[in-house]
Amino acid sequence: MSDGFPVKWISKGRERALHVLRNEQVLLSGLAVVIGVAAAFSAVLFRELIGLIQTGFYGFEHERVASGVAALAWWHVLLAPAVGGLLIGLFVRYLMPGGRPQGVADVIEANALRAGRVSGRVGLGAAFVSAASIGAGASVGREGPAVHLGATIASWIGRRFRLNRSQSRTLLGCGVAAAVAASFNAPVAGVFFALEVVIGHYALTAFAPIVIASVAGTVVSRTYFGDVPAFVVPPHEIASFFEFGAFALLGITSAIAAVAFMRVFRFSQKVADFTRLPLWIRPAVGGLAVGGIAVFYPEILGVGYEAMDNALNENYALLMLVTLALLKIVATGISFGFGFGGGVFSPSLFIGAMVGGAFGIIASIPNPDISSGHGAYTLVGMGAVSGAVLGAPISTMLIIVELTGDYRLTIAVMVAVVIASLLTRTLHGPSLFHDQLAARGITVRGSHDVAVLSGVVVADLMRDDQASIRDDASLEDVRKALLSAAGGVVFVVDGKNRLQGSITLADLGKYAFETNTEAEFKLDEVIDRSRPILAGGDELGTVLDRFGAGGDGQLPVVRETGWPVLVGRLDEADVMRAYNQALERLRDEEHGESRGR
Repeated sequence: MSDGFPVKWISKGRERALHVLRNEQVLLSGLAVVIGVAAAFSAVLFRELIGLIQTGFYGFEHERVASGVAALAWWHVLLAPAVGGLLIGLFVRYLMPGGRPQGVADVIEANALRAGRVSGRVGLGAAFVSAASIGAGASVGREGPAVHLGATIASWIGRRFRLNRSQSRTLLGCGVAAAVAASFNAPVAGVFFALEVVIGHYALTAFAPIVIASVAGTVVSRTYFGDVPAFVVPPHEIASFFEFGAFALLGITSAIAAVAFMRVFRFSQKVADFTRLPLWIRPAVGGLAVGGIAVFYPEILGVGYEAMDNALNENYALLMLVTLALLKIVATGISFGFGFGGGVFSPSLFIGAMVGGAFGIIASIPNPDISSGHGAYTLVGMGAVSGAVLGAPISTMLIIVELTGDYRLTIAVMVAVVIASLLTRTLHGPSLFHDQLAARGITVRGSHDVAVLSGVVVADLMRDDQASIRDDASLEDVRKALLSAAGGVVFVVDGKNRLQGSITLADLGKYAFETNTEAEFKLDEVIDRSRPILAGGDELGTVLDRFGAGGDGQLPVVRETGWPVLVGRLDEADVMRAYNQALERLRDEEHGESRGR
Protein backbone atom coordinates (compact mmCIF):
# COMPACT_ATOMS: atom_id res chain seq x y z
CA MET A 1 0.00 0.00 0.00
CA SER A 2 2.70 2.46 0.99
CA ASP A 3 4.70 1.66 -2.17
CA GLY A 4 1.70 1.95 -4.47
CA PHE A 5 0.38 5.23 -3.11
CA PRO A 6 3.11 7.60 -4.41
CA VAL A 7 3.12 5.86 -7.79
CA LYS A 8 -0.64 6.27 -8.12
CA TRP A 9 -0.40 9.89 -6.95
CA ILE A 10 2.34 10.67 -9.49
CA SER A 11 0.35 8.98 -12.26
CA LYS A 12 -2.75 11.03 -11.50
CA GLY A 13 -0.68 14.20 -11.29
CA ARG A 14 0.85 13.47 -14.68
CA GLU A 15 -2.58 12.88 -16.23
CA ARG A 16 -3.86 16.17 -14.83
CA ALA A 17 -0.78 18.00 -16.07
CA LEU A 18 -1.22 16.55 -19.55
CA HIS A 19 -4.90 17.52 -19.50
CA VAL A 20 -4.01 21.08 -18.59
CA LEU A 21 -1.36 21.28 -21.29
CA ARG A 22 -3.86 20.07 -23.88
CA ASN A 23 -6.21 22.92 -22.95
CA GLU A 24 -6.33 25.41 -25.83
CA GLN A 25 -6.04 28.55 -23.70
CA VAL A 26 -3.10 27.18 -21.72
CA LEU A 27 -1.33 26.21 -24.93
CA LEU A 28 -1.96 29.58 -26.56
CA SER A 29 -0.92 31.46 -23.42
CA GLY A 30 2.36 29.56 -23.25
CA LEU A 31 3.06 30.14 -26.93
CA ALA A 32 2.11 33.82 -26.49
CA VAL A 33 4.99 34.26 -24.04
CA VAL A 34 7.42 32.64 -26.48
CA ILE A 35 6.13 34.72 -29.40
CA GLY A 36 6.17 37.93 -27.37
CA VAL A 37 9.80 37.47 -26.41
CA ALA A 38 10.84 36.33 -29.91
CA ALA A 39 8.98 39.15 -31.68
CA ALA A 40 10.46 41.74 -29.33
CA PHE A 41 13.98 40.45 -29.90
CA SER A 42 13.35 40.52 -33.65
CA ALA A 43 12.23 44.17 -33.36
CA VAL A 44 15.41 44.97 -31.41
CA LEU A 45 17.60 43.21 -33.99
CA PHE A 46 15.71 44.97 -36.78
CA ARG A 47 16.50 48.38 -35.27
CA GLU A 48 20.14 47.40 -34.78
CA LEU A 49 20.32 46.27 -38.42
CA ILE A 50 18.95 49.65 -39.53
CA GLY A 51 21.64 51.39 -37.50
CA LEU A 52 24.35 49.17 -39.00
CA ILE A 53 23.20 49.82 -42.57
CA GLN A 54 22.79 53.54 -41.88
CA THR A 55 26.38 53.64 -40.61
CA GLY A 56 27.50 52.18 -43.92
CA PHE A 57 25.69 54.85 -45.91
CA TYR A 58 26.09 57.92 -43.70
CA GLY A 59 28.76 57.14 -41.11
CA PHE A 60 26.54 57.26 -38.00
CA GLU A 61 23.83 55.05 -36.49
CA HIS A 62 21.83 57.41 -34.25
CA GLU A 63 18.27 58.48 -35.15
CA ARG A 64 19.02 62.21 -35.46
CA VAL A 65 19.54 61.81 -39.20
CA ALA A 66 18.97 65.44 -40.19
CA SER A 67 21.68 66.62 -37.81
CA GLY A 68 23.98 63.80 -38.86
CA VAL A 69 23.89 64.49 -42.59
CA ALA A 70 24.47 68.23 -42.05
CA ALA A 71 28.21 67.50 -41.98
CA LEU A 72 28.13 65.53 -45.24
CA ALA A 73 28.69 66.82 -48.78
CA TRP A 74 25.59 67.52 -50.87
CA TRP A 75 26.48 64.82 -53.38
CA HIS A 76 26.71 62.27 -50.57
CA VAL A 77 23.18 63.10 -49.42
CA LEU A 78 21.95 63.01 -53.02
CA LEU A 79 23.50 59.67 -53.98
CA ALA A 80 23.18 57.62 -50.79
CA PRO A 81 19.45 56.80 -51.24
CA ALA A 82 20.02 56.14 -54.96
CA VAL A 83 22.86 53.68 -54.32
CA GLY A 84 20.80 52.04 -51.59
CA GLY A 85 17.86 51.79 -53.99
CA LEU A 86 20.05 50.13 -56.63
CA LEU A 87 21.29 47.51 -54.16
CA ILE A 88 17.75 46.87 -52.94
CA GLY A 89 16.48 46.48 -56.51
CA LEU A 90 19.22 43.95 -57.30
CA PHE A 91 18.57 42.06 -54.06
CA VAL A 92 14.88 41.72 -54.88
CA ARG A 93 15.62 40.86 -58.51
CA TYR A 94 18.07 38.04 -57.84
CA LEU A 95 17.40 36.82 -54.30
CA MET A 96 13.65 37.37 -54.00
CA PRO A 97 12.24 36.52 -57.45
CA GLY A 98 8.72 37.88 -57.69
CA GLY A 99 9.20 39.43 -54.26
CA ARG A 100 8.10 42.85 -53.11
CA PRO A 101 8.24 44.84 -49.89
CA GLN A 102 5.92 43.46 -47.21
CA GLY A 103 4.05 45.20 -44.41
CA VAL A 104 0.90 45.39 -42.34
CA ALA A 105 -1.36 44.97 -45.39
CA ASP A 106 0.21 41.55 -46.01
CA VAL A 107 -0.45 40.57 -42.40
CA ILE A 108 -4.10 41.57 -42.78
CA GLU A 109 -4.25 39.50 -45.97
CA ALA A 110 -2.68 36.52 -44.24
CA ASN A 111 -5.23 36.73 -41.43
CA ALA A 112 -8.22 37.13 -43.72
CA LEU A 113 -7.29 34.83 -46.60
CA ARG A 114 -4.55 32.43 -45.50
CA ALA A 115 -5.59 31.45 -41.96
CA GLY A 116 -2.71 33.39 -40.41
CA ARG A 117 0.02 31.76 -42.52
CA VAL A 118 3.03 33.94 -43.47
CA SER A 119 6.02 32.66 -45.43
CA GLY A 120 9.16 32.62 -43.29
CA ARG A 121 11.55 33.05 -46.23
CA VAL A 122 9.60 35.96 -47.67
CA GLY A 123 9.23 37.53 -44.23
CA LEU A 124 12.97 37.52 -43.51
CA GLY A 125 13.80 38.81 -46.99
CA ALA A 126 11.22 41.59 -46.68
CA ALA A 127 12.62 42.58 -43.27
CA PHE A 128 16.09 42.97 -44.77
CA VAL A 129 14.72 45.05 -47.68
CA SER A 130 12.91 47.36 -45.25
CA ALA A 131 15.95 47.72 -42.97
CA ALA A 132 18.12 48.54 -45.98
CA SER A 133 15.54 51.06 -47.24
CA ILE A 134 15.42 52.91 -43.93
CA GLY A 135 19.18 52.75 -43.47
CA ALA A 136 19.71 54.18 -46.95
CA GLY A 137 17.42 57.11 -46.18
CA ALA A 138 14.11 56.20 -47.84
CA SER A 139 11.22 58.20 -46.39
CA VAL A 140 9.52 55.24 -44.70
CA GLY A 141 8.83 53.92 -41.21
CA ARG A 142 10.21 50.98 -39.27
CA GLU A 143 7.10 49.87 -37.36
CA GLY A 144 5.25 48.18 -40.25
CA PRO A 145 8.19 45.88 -41.12
CA ALA A 146 8.61 45.05 -37.43
CA VAL A 147 4.94 44.05 -37.32
CA HIS A 148 5.37 41.84 -40.39
CA LEU A 149 8.47 40.25 -38.88
CA GLY A 150 6.62 39.54 -35.63
CA ALA A 151 3.77 37.99 -37.60
CA THR A 152 6.27 35.86 -39.55
CA ILE A 153 7.72 34.47 -36.32
CA ALA A 154 4.24 33.79 -34.91
CA SER A 155 3.20 32.00 -38.10
CA TRP A 156 6.34 29.84 -38.05
CA ILE A 157 5.68 28.78 -34.46
CA GLY A 158 2.03 28.08 -35.27
CA ARG A 159 3.04 25.75 -38.13
CA ARG A 160 5.50 23.89 -35.91
CA PHE A 161 2.67 23.09 -33.48
CA ARG A 162 0.23 22.28 -36.32
CA LEU A 163 -2.44 24.62 -34.94
CA ASN A 164 -5.84 25.08 -36.54
CA ARG A 165 -7.00 28.22 -38.34
CA SER A 166 -8.46 30.01 -35.33
CA GLN A 167 -5.42 29.31 -33.16
CA SER A 168 -3.01 30.36 -35.93
CA ARG A 169 -4.82 33.65 -36.38
CA THR A 170 -4.66 34.31 -32.63
CA LEU A 171 -0.91 33.67 -32.65
CA LEU A 172 -0.59 36.04 -35.60
CA GLY A 173 -2.18 38.71 -33.43
CA CYS A 174 0.28 37.87 -30.65
CA GLY A 175 3.21 38.53 -32.98
CA VAL A 176 1.69 41.82 -34.13
CA ALA A 177 0.94 43.02 -30.59
CA ALA A 178 4.42 42.17 -29.33
CA ALA A 179 6.07 43.92 -32.28
CA VAL A 180 4.03 47.10 -31.79
CA ALA A 181 4.62 47.05 -28.03
CA ALA A 182 8.36 46.58 -28.50
CA SER A 183 8.60 49.24 -31.22
CA PHE A 184 6.74 51.95 -29.30
CA ASN A 185 7.16 50.85 -25.67
CA ALA A 186 3.35 50.79 -25.75
CA PRO A 187 1.84 47.52 -24.45
CA VAL A 188 -1.79 48.65 -24.35
CA ALA A 189 -1.62 50.08 -27.87
CA GLY A 190 0.01 46.86 -29.09
CA VAL A 191 -2.96 44.83 -27.87
CA PHE A 192 -5.57 47.06 -29.44
CA PHE A 193 -3.68 47.46 -32.72
CA ALA A 194 -3.58 43.69 -33.15
CA LEU A 195 -7.28 43.32 -32.31
CA GLU A 196 -8.51 46.40 -34.20
CA VAL A 197 -6.45 46.18 -37.41
CA VAL A 198 -5.53 42.52 -37.85
CA ILE A 199 -7.77 40.16 -35.87
CA GLY A 200 -10.96 42.20 -36.27
CA HIS A 201 -12.67 41.19 -33.01
CA TYR A 202 -12.22 41.42 -29.21
CA ALA A 203 -13.20 37.88 -28.15
CA LEU A 204 -11.60 36.77 -24.87
CA THR A 205 -10.12 33.67 -26.52
CA ALA A 206 -7.89 35.95 -28.60
CA PHE A 207 -7.65 38.84 -26.14
CA ALA A 208 -5.89 36.96 -23.33
CA PRO A 209 -2.98 35.50 -25.36
CA ILE A 210 -2.47 38.80 -27.19
CA VAL A 211 -2.24 40.68 -23.88
CA ILE A 212 0.33 38.16 -22.63
CA ALA A 213 2.42 38.52 -25.81
CA SER A 214 2.28 42.31 -25.66
CA VAL A 215 3.42 42.36 -22.04
CA ALA A 216 6.26 39.93 -22.80
CA GLY A 217 7.36 42.07 -25.75
CA THR A 218 7.30 45.20 -23.61
CA VAL A 219 9.44 43.61 -20.91
CA VAL A 220 12.11 42.70 -23.48
CA SER A 221 11.99 46.15 -25.09
CA ARG A 222 12.22 48.01 -21.78
CA THR A 223 15.06 45.78 -20.63
CA TYR A 224 17.03 46.65 -23.76
CA PHE A 225 16.07 50.27 -24.48
CA GLY A 226 14.88 51.42 -21.06
CA ASP A 227 11.43 52.54 -19.89
CA VAL A 228 11.29 55.91 -21.61
CA PRO A 229 8.75 57.34 -24.08
CA ALA A 230 9.78 57.78 -27.72
CA PHE A 231 9.28 61.56 -27.47
CA VAL A 232 10.03 63.77 -24.49
CA VAL A 233 7.63 66.70 -24.69
CA PRO A 234 6.89 69.60 -22.34
CA PRO A 235 3.66 69.24 -20.35
CA HIS A 236 0.50 70.48 -22.07
CA GLU A 237 -2.94 71.20 -20.70
CA ILE A 238 -6.10 72.36 -22.44
CA ALA A 239 -6.17 76.08 -21.73
CA SER A 240 -9.85 76.70 -22.44
CA PHE A 241 -13.08 74.88 -23.19
CA PHE A 242 -13.29 76.91 -26.42
CA GLU A 243 -10.26 75.05 -27.76
CA PHE A 244 -12.38 71.97 -28.45
CA GLY A 245 -13.77 73.75 -31.50
CA ALA A 246 -10.20 74.21 -32.73
CA PHE A 247 -9.41 70.54 -32.06
CA ALA A 248 -12.47 69.56 -34.10
CA LEU A 249 -11.27 71.76 -36.98
CA LEU A 250 -7.85 70.14 -36.67
CA GLY A 251 -9.58 66.79 -37.10
CA ILE A 252 -11.06 68.02 -40.40
CA THR A 253 -7.69 69.42 -41.51
CA SER A 254 -6.01 66.13 -40.58
CA ALA A 255 -8.53 64.19 -42.66
CA ILE A 256 -7.65 66.33 -45.68
CA ALA A 257 -3.94 65.68 -45.07
CA ALA A 258 -4.54 61.93 -44.66
CA VAL A 259 -6.56 61.71 -47.88
CA ALA A 260 -3.91 63.73 -49.74
CA PHE A 261 -1.19 61.40 -48.44
CA MET A 262 -3.03 58.25 -49.52
CA ARG A 263 -3.84 59.64 -52.96
CA VAL A 264 -0.26 60.76 -53.56
CA PHE A 265 0.78 57.28 -52.42
CA ARG A 266 -1.45 55.72 -55.08
CA PHE A 267 -0.48 58.29 -57.73
CA SER A 268 3.24 57.61 -57.22
CA GLN A 269 2.70 53.93 -57.90
CA LYS A 270 0.92 54.80 -61.14
CA VAL A 271 3.78 57.13 -62.13
CA ALA A 272 6.30 54.35 -61.48
CA ASP A 273 4.28 51.96 -63.64
CA PHE A 274 3.93 54.61 -66.36
CA THR A 275 7.71 54.95 -66.64
CA ARG A 276 7.92 51.27 -67.66
CA LEU A 277 11.31 51.07 -65.97
CA PRO A 278 12.50 47.58 -64.95
CA LEU A 279 11.47 46.81 -61.39
CA TRP A 280 15.06 46.44 -60.20
CA ILE A 281 16.06 49.97 -61.28
CA ARG A 282 13.01 51.77 -59.89
CA PRO A 283 14.26 52.05 -56.27
CA ALA A 284 17.44 53.73 -57.53
CA VAL A 285 15.41 56.33 -59.47
CA GLY A 286 13.13 56.90 -56.48
CA GLY A 287 16.16 57.16 -54.20
CA LEU A 288 17.69 59.82 -56.43
CA ALA A 289 14.48 61.87 -56.18
CA VAL A 290 14.35 61.48 -52.39
CA GLY A 291 18.03 62.41 -52.17
CA GLY A 292 17.37 65.52 -54.23
CA ILE A 293 14.76 66.66 -51.72
CA ALA A 294 17.02 65.74 -48.77
CA VAL A 295 19.84 67.97 -50.03
CA PHE A 296 17.69 70.93 -49.01
CA TYR A 297 15.47 69.32 -46.35
CA PRO A 298 17.26 66.34 -44.76
CA GLU A 299 14.45 66.08 -42.19
CA ILE A 300 12.49 63.89 -44.64
CA LEU A 301 15.11 61.12 -44.60
CA GLY A 302 14.33 57.88 -42.82
CA VAL A 303 11.92 57.62 -39.92
CA GLY A 304 12.00 61.34 -39.10
CA TYR A 305 11.84 61.19 -35.31
CA GLU A 306 14.19 64.16 -34.93
CA ALA A 307 11.89 66.45 -36.94
CA MET A 308 8.85 65.25 -34.98
CA ASP A 309 10.66 65.95 -31.72
CA ASN A 310 11.49 69.47 -32.92
CA ALA A 311 7.87 70.08 -33.89
CA LEU A 312 6.61 68.86 -30.51
CA ASN A 313 9.02 71.23 -28.77
CA GLU A 314 7.88 74.15 -30.98
CA ASN A 315 11.25 74.61 -32.73
CA TYR A 316 9.81 75.15 -36.22
CA ALA A 317 8.17 78.21 -37.75
CA LEU A 318 4.93 78.04 -39.74
CA LEU A 319 6.57 77.96 -43.19
CA MET A 320 8.93 75.16 -42.18
CA LEU A 321 6.08 73.07 -40.79
CA VAL A 322 3.99 73.41 -43.95
CA THR A 323 6.99 72.74 -46.21
CA LEU A 324 8.02 69.60 -44.33
CA ALA A 325 4.45 68.25 -44.36
CA LEU A 326 4.18 68.64 -48.14
CA LEU A 327 7.67 67.27 -48.85
CA LYS A 328 7.16 64.27 -46.56
CA ILE A 329 3.98 63.36 -48.43
CA VAL A 330 5.85 63.53 -51.74
CA ALA A 331 9.00 61.75 -50.50
CA THR A 332 7.05 58.92 -48.87
CA GLY A 333 4.91 58.47 -51.98
CA ILE A 334 8.04 58.27 -54.15
CA SER A 335 9.74 55.83 -51.77
CA PHE A 336 6.87 53.37 -51.79
CA GLY A 337 5.83 53.91 -55.40
CA PHE A 338 9.31 53.16 -56.69
CA GLY A 339 9.88 50.00 -54.68
CA PHE A 340 11.44 50.75 -51.30
CA GLY A 341 10.27 48.74 -48.31
CA GLY A 342 9.08 50.12 -44.98
CA GLY A 343 6.05 51.19 -43.00
CA VAL A 344 3.62 54.10 -43.13
CA PHE A 345 3.07 54.74 -39.43
CA SER A 346 6.10 56.97 -38.88
CA PRO A 347 5.45 59.00 -42.06
CA SER A 348 1.83 59.54 -41.02
CA LEU A 349 3.00 60.64 -37.55
CA PHE A 350 5.48 63.02 -39.20
CA ILE A 351 2.84 64.53 -41.48
CA GLY A 352 0.41 64.83 -38.56
CA ALA A 353 3.02 66.56 -36.42
CA MET A 354 3.73 69.18 -39.08
CA VAL A 355 0.05 69.71 -39.96
CA GLY A 356 -0.90 69.94 -36.29
CA GLY A 357 1.92 72.37 -35.49
CA ALA A 358 1.05 74.62 -38.44
CA PHE A 359 -2.63 74.56 -37.49
CA GLY A 360 -1.76 75.38 -33.90
CA ILE A 361 0.25 78.44 -34.88
CA ILE A 362 -2.62 79.78 -37.02
CA ALA A 363 -5.30 78.89 -34.44
CA SER A 364 -3.37 80.72 -31.69
CA ILE A 365 -3.15 84.01 -33.58
CA PRO A 366 -6.65 85.40 -32.68
CA ASN A 367 -6.27 84.86 -28.92
CA PRO A 368 -2.94 83.45 -27.68
CA ASP A 369 -4.10 83.57 -24.05
CA ILE A 370 -6.57 80.69 -24.49
CA SER A 371 -4.24 78.52 -26.60
CA SER A 372 -2.45 75.45 -25.29
CA GLY A 373 0.47 76.24 -27.57
CA HIS A 374 1.14 74.80 -30.99
CA GLY A 375 3.14 71.95 -29.42
CA ALA A 376 -0.15 70.59 -28.07
CA TYR A 377 -1.73 70.81 -31.52
CA THR A 378 1.31 68.99 -32.89
CA LEU A 379 0.62 66.08 -30.58
CA VAL A 380 -3.09 66.02 -31.47
CA GLY A 381 -2.31 66.22 -35.20
CA MET A 382 0.01 63.21 -34.95
CA GLY A 383 -2.83 61.10 -33.62
CA ALA A 384 -5.46 62.43 -36.04
CA VAL A 385 -3.51 61.91 -39.27
CA SER A 386 -2.02 58.54 -38.33
CA GLY A 387 -5.36 57.23 -37.04
CA ALA A 388 -7.03 58.19 -40.32
CA VAL A 389 -4.28 56.69 -42.49
CA LEU A 390 -4.09 53.42 -40.56
CA GLY A 391 -7.84 53.10 -40.06
CA ALA A 392 -7.12 52.38 -36.38
CA PRO A 393 -8.51 55.21 -34.23
CA ILE A 394 -8.54 53.34 -30.90
CA SER A 395 -5.01 51.97 -31.01
CA THR A 396 -3.67 55.23 -32.45
CA MET A 397 -5.08 57.24 -29.54
CA LEU A 398 -3.40 54.84 -27.15
CA ILE A 399 -0.11 54.90 -29.05
CA ILE A 400 0.04 58.71 -28.93
CA VAL A 401 -0.54 58.72 -25.18
CA GLU A 402 2.06 56.00 -24.58
CA LEU A 403 4.57 57.51 -27.01
CA THR A 404 4.62 60.80 -25.14
CA GLY A 405 3.56 59.82 -21.63
CA ASP A 406 1.20 62.83 -21.71
CA TYR A 407 -2.36 62.01 -20.60
CA ARG A 408 -3.59 65.58 -20.25
CA LEU A 409 -4.51 65.99 -23.92
CA THR A 410 -6.28 62.64 -24.21
CA ILE A 411 -9.72 64.17 -24.78
CA ALA A 412 -8.41 66.52 -27.45
CA VAL A 413 -6.70 63.60 -29.22
CA MET A 414 -9.93 61.59 -29.06
CA VAL A 415 -11.98 64.40 -30.62
CA ALA A 416 -9.56 64.99 -33.50
CA VAL A 417 -8.90 61.30 -34.18
CA VAL A 418 -12.58 60.38 -34.37
CA ILE A 419 -13.45 63.27 -36.69
CA ALA A 420 -10.43 62.65 -38.93
CA SER A 421 -11.12 58.91 -39.13
CA LEU A 422 -14.81 59.31 -39.95
CA LEU A 423 -14.17 61.94 -42.63
CA THR A 424 -11.35 59.94 -44.20
CA ARG A 425 -13.46 56.79 -44.34
CA THR A 426 -16.25 58.78 -46.01
CA LEU A 427 -14.08 60.66 -48.50
CA HIS A 428 -11.54 57.98 -49.34
CA GLY A 429 -11.94 54.57 -47.74
CA PRO A 430 -11.14 52.54 -44.62
CA SER A 431 -7.33 52.85 -44.61
CA LEU A 432 -4.14 52.85 -46.63
CA PHE A 433 -3.79 49.12 -45.91
CA HIS A 434 -7.12 48.44 -47.61
CA ASP A 435 -5.95 50.57 -50.55
CA GLN A 436 -2.88 48.37 -50.91
CA LEU A 437 -4.98 45.22 -50.82
CA ALA A 438 -7.54 46.63 -53.26
CA ALA A 439 -4.72 47.42 -55.72
CA ARG A 440 -4.00 43.68 -55.76
CA GLY A 441 -7.67 42.84 -56.29
CA ILE A 442 -8.11 41.67 -52.68
CA THR A 443 -11.13 42.58 -50.59
CA VAL A 444 -11.33 41.79 -46.90
CA ARG A 445 -14.27 42.43 -44.64
CA GLY A 446 -13.43 43.38 -41.10
CA SER A 447 -10.39 41.08 -41.24
CA HIS A 448 -12.63 38.00 -41.18
CA ASP A 449 -11.39 34.78 -42.77
CA VAL A 450 -13.23 35.21 -46.08
CA ALA A 451 -11.05 32.50 -47.65
CA VAL A 452 -13.57 29.96 -46.37
CA LEU A 453 -15.92 31.18 -49.13
CA SER A 454 -13.31 30.60 -51.85
CA GLY A 455 -14.88 28.97 -54.90
CA VAL A 456 -18.46 29.88 -53.93
CA VAL A 457 -20.05 32.32 -56.37
CA VAL A 458 -23.16 34.48 -56.25
CA ALA A 459 -25.09 32.16 -58.56
CA ASP A 460 -24.73 29.33 -56.00
CA LEU A 461 -26.84 31.21 -53.43
CA MET A 462 -28.92 33.45 -55.69
CA ARG A 463 -32.73 33.39 -55.36
CA ASP A 464 -34.93 33.80 -58.43
CA ASP A 465 -38.07 35.01 -56.60
CA GLN A 466 -37.19 38.69 -56.81
CA ALA A 467 -40.02 41.22 -57.03
CA SER A 468 -39.88 43.47 -60.09
CA ILE A 469 -42.01 46.04 -61.91
CA ARG A 470 -41.79 47.83 -65.21
CA ASP A 471 -40.41 51.37 -65.26
CA ASP A 472 -43.78 52.64 -66.55
CA ALA A 473 -45.80 51.13 -63.66
CA SER A 474 -48.50 53.16 -61.93
CA LEU A 475 -48.41 54.16 -58.28
CA GLU A 476 -51.02 51.54 -57.45
CA ASP A 477 -48.91 48.81 -59.10
CA VAL A 478 -45.86 49.95 -57.12
CA ARG A 479 -47.77 49.84 -53.84
CA LYS A 480 -49.07 46.33 -54.54
CA ALA A 481 -45.58 45.11 -55.51
CA LEU A 482 -44.06 46.51 -52.33
CA LEU A 483 -46.68 44.85 -50.13
CA SER A 484 -45.81 41.40 -51.50
CA ALA A 485 -42.07 41.89 -52.05
CA ALA A 486 -39.61 39.77 -50.07
CA GLY A 487 -37.62 42.08 -47.82
CA GLY A 488 -39.59 45.12 -48.95
CA VAL A 489 -37.47 45.70 -52.06
CA VAL A 490 -38.81 45.89 -55.62
CA PHE A 491 -36.46 46.03 -58.59
CA VAL A 492 -37.39 48.25 -61.52
CA VAL A 493 -36.75 46.95 -65.05
CA ASP A 494 -37.46 48.14 -68.56
CA GLY A 495 -39.36 46.32 -71.29
CA LYS A 496 -36.37 43.99 -71.92
CA ASN A 497 -35.95 43.15 -68.21
CA ARG A 498 -32.86 45.34 -67.92
CA LEU A 499 -32.29 46.62 -64.38
CA GLN A 500 -33.01 50.32 -63.88
CA GLY A 501 -32.80 50.52 -60.10
CA SER A 502 -34.80 49.61 -57.02
CA ILE A 503 -37.51 51.06 -54.86
CA THR A 504 -38.58 50.62 -51.23
CA LEU A 505 -41.40 52.05 -49.16
CA ALA A 506 -39.04 54.73 -47.86
CA ASP A 507 -38.19 55.76 -51.43
CA LEU A 508 -41.87 56.43 -52.15
CA GLY A 509 -41.97 59.19 -49.54
CA LYS A 510 -45.25 61.07 -49.65
CA TYR A 511 -46.62 58.71 -52.31
CA ALA A 512 -46.57 55.75 -49.92
CA PHE A 513 -49.87 56.43 -48.14
CA GLU A 514 -51.32 59.72 -49.35
CA THR A 515 -54.29 59.52 -51.68
CA ASN A 516 -54.87 61.80 -54.64
CA THR A 517 -51.17 61.74 -55.59
CA GLU A 518 -51.42 59.33 -58.55
CA ALA A 519 -51.58 62.12 -61.12
CA GLU A 520 -48.27 63.69 -60.12
CA PHE A 521 -46.44 60.39 -59.46
CA LYS A 522 -43.47 59.58 -61.70
CA LEU A 523 -41.65 56.34 -60.94
CA ASP A 524 -38.44 57.56 -62.56
CA GLU A 525 -38.13 60.31 -59.92
CA VAL A 526 -38.16 57.96 -56.91
CA ILE A 527 -36.03 55.07 -58.21
CA ASP A 528 -32.88 54.36 -56.19
CA ARG A 529 -30.03 53.85 -58.66
CA SER A 530 -27.23 53.62 -56.07
CA ARG A 531 -27.79 50.02 -54.95
CA PRO A 532 -24.76 47.84 -55.82
CA ILE A 533 -25.25 45.24 -58.56
CA LEU A 534 -23.84 41.70 -58.52
CA ALA A 535 -23.04 39.28 -61.33
CA GLY A 536 -23.67 35.57 -61.01
CA GLY A 537 -19.98 34.74 -61.35
CA ASP A 538 -18.76 37.06 -58.58
CA GLU A 539 -17.07 35.23 -55.69
CA LEU A 540 -18.91 35.68 -52.40
CA GLY A 541 -15.76 36.68 -50.56
CA THR A 542 -15.38 39.72 -52.81
CA VAL A 543 -18.94 41.06 -52.51
CA LEU A 544 -19.52 41.11 -48.76
CA ASP A 545 -18.72 44.81 -48.42
CA ARG A 546 -21.39 45.76 -50.96
CA PHE A 547 -24.27 44.82 -48.67
CA GLY A 548 -23.53 47.80 -46.43
CA ALA A 549 -24.45 50.19 -49.24
CA GLY A 550 -27.81 48.51 -49.81
CA GLY A 551 -28.88 48.92 -46.22
CA ASP A 552 -31.50 46.15 -46.22
CA GLY A 553 -29.36 43.09 -46.95
CA GLN A 554 -30.65 42.46 -50.47
CA LEU A 555 -28.85 43.04 -53.78
CA PRO A 556 -29.87 42.42 -57.41
CA VAL A 557 -28.05 39.88 -59.57
CA VAL A 558 -27.71 40.47 -63.31
CA ARG A 559 -26.52 38.44 -66.27
CA GLU A 560 -22.75 38.62 -66.61
CA THR A 561 -22.61 39.45 -70.29
CA GLY A 562 -24.53 41.90 -72.42
CA TRP A 563 -27.11 44.25 -70.92
CA PRO A 564 -27.74 44.22 -67.14
CA VAL A 565 -30.65 41.80 -67.34
CA LEU A 566 -32.12 41.03 -63.91
CA VAL A 567 -31.89 37.30 -63.13
CA GLY A 568 -32.24 37.13 -59.33
CA ARG A 569 -31.43 38.53 -55.90
CA LEU A 570 -28.90 37.72 -53.17
CA ASP A 571 -29.74 37.99 -49.46
CA GLU A 572 -27.02 38.83 -46.94
CA ALA A 573 -28.56 36.33 -44.52
CA ASP A 574 -27.96 33.52 -47.04
CA VAL A 575 -24.33 34.59 -47.47
CA MET A 576 -23.65 34.70 -43.74
CA ARG A 577 -25.36 31.32 -43.31
CA ALA A 578 -23.05 29.87 -45.97
CA TYR A 579 -20.08 31.52 -44.27
CA ASN A 580 -20.94 30.01 -40.88
CA GLN A 581 -21.53 26.57 -42.40
CA ALA A 582 -18.15 26.73 -44.13
CA LEU A 583 -16.48 27.67 -40.84
CA GLU A 584 -18.17 24.75 -39.09
CA ARG A 585 -16.96 22.33 -41.78
CA LEU A 586 -13.41 23.62 -41.44
CA ARG A 587 -13.61 23.38 -37.67
CA ASP A 588 -14.84 19.78 -37.87
CA GLU A 589 -12.03 18.92 -40.29
CA GLU A 590 -9.42 20.52 -38.03
CA HIS A 591 -10.76 18.72 -34.95
CA GLY A 592 -10.67 15.47 -36.90
CA GLU A 593 -7.05 16.11 -37.84
CA SER A 594 -6.22 16.96 -34.21
CA ARG A 595 -7.76 13.71 -32.97
CA GLY A 596 -5.82 11.79 -35.60
CA ARG A 597 -2.43 13.20 -34.55
